[in-house]
Amino acid sequence: MIEKREELNEQIETMKKLREEAGLNRREFSDYMGIPLRTLEEWEAGRRRMPNYVLRLITYYVRMQKYIMEKGITDKKIKEWEINDKETNG
Repeated sequence: MIEKREELNEQIETMKKLREEAGLNRREFSDYMGIPLRTLEEWEAGRRRMPNYVLRLITYYVRMQKYIMEKGITDKKIKEWEINDKETNG
């Protein structure tokens, strides 16, 4: 029982850190991730437990978005890569 509570607390802290890393409040983060605000509130309050895979996906998405922004990768650049890839690989 104690292990489950510790794991839940770890999930809560990770979710809050990810939201802070993204620089968003709860409403903005819920809109950004497409998660209902009520669900996000329940997760952060520990009243509901999110599946571990969801937390992993959110972590990956937030960190990749941060990386993309830091590297200055734009939608235009991605489209250029796609065009070049199609031309190269037919």
